[in-house]
Amino acid sequence: MRVLGIETSCDETGVAVYDSDRGLLAHTLYSQVELHADYGGVVPELASRDHVRKIVPLLDEVMARAGLRRAEIDAVAYTEGPGLVGALLVGAAVGRTLAWSWGVPHVGVHHMEGHLLAPMLEDNPPAFPFIALLVSGGHSMLVQVEGVGQYQILGDTLDDAVGEAFDKTAKLLDLGYPGGPAVQTLAAEGNPDKYKFPRPMTDRPGLDFSFSGLKTFALNTWQTSAQDQQAKADIARAFQDAVVDTLAIKCRRALRENGVKRLVLAGGVSANTALRARMQALVKAEQAEVFYPRLEFCTDNGAMIAYAGYLRLQAGERGGEGFGAQPRWSLETLQQPTPL
Repeated sequence: MRVLGIETSCDETGVAVYDSDRGLLAHTLYSQVELHADYGGVVPELASRDHVRKIVPLLDEVMARAGLRRAEIDAVAYTEGPGLVGALLVGAAVGRTLAWSWGVPHVGVHHMEGHLLAPMLEDNPPAFPFIALLVSGGHSMLVQVEGVGQYQILGDTLDDAVGEAFDKTAKLLDLGYPGGPAVQTLAAEGNPDKYKFPRPMTDRPGLDFSFSGLKTFALNTWQTSAQDQQAKADIARAFQDAVVDTLAIKCRRALRENGVKRLVLAGGVSANTALRARMQALVKAEQAEVFYPRLEFCTDNGAMIAYAGYLRLQAGERGGEGFGAQPRWSLETLQQPTPL
């Protein structure tokens, strides 16, 4: 089965083709970072309009790279949610239209299920069950994964997601957008002993997260600092260390409480090198394993949607006559696909 995957949940337009026999055939991605940089964050209306402009050229490009004709696509998968409703509707409308015109089935995919399953595209995929840490601009959650569609959220963010906290901290330090890579780069020049930021919600039971306080702590520290380049670097380092330690403490707690020896990191923040190094040390100490998607699949992409869509399509799941978008959609509402 060859599945065309379309991702348009936020500010990246991704298109890919997954073949059940040969794996990923082709993928392409367009990022809107430059479009939104002047605003310090994603502007939903601009994002939707840019998806409209880019999606057809990207479809043509990925089909050419895969060396396929339209008649050789067996199904279409697109991101149905969660995300920005206007952006989601662009991909859903195009995906549903292509499926109708080509006479093939279609399926709407949960964006976070795509991220969660992205490591399955690698040469050494994780086996079930595992604990997944999903960290991005809109999500920070720990999920127990027993199989496809078998998800239990163990912990979620109570306020800012970790990627959002990175962006806001970068903005107050005037580092530009997106904030994650900028903070990571500057943190490498910081003194790890200069400032000590709190590790929020690690002194109590539970697996929920809260990162808004770290943003405020960074602001207060900046206002009382020398406000020079070295102070920026020291604050970036302290902020990143606090985030990484907090995530590691929660992951260790989740592994121990649930008796699982496999950890998956996914989402845009999983590309952070300090986080990856800390998780490597963690799983070594816990005699466990950690799995990541390749760096290009940490951010939003069409490959993960094509793969997640394939798993549901091959089990018999099909979309209806219409199409829609779910800007809010709990991962726990997904059902385990029933094999044909």
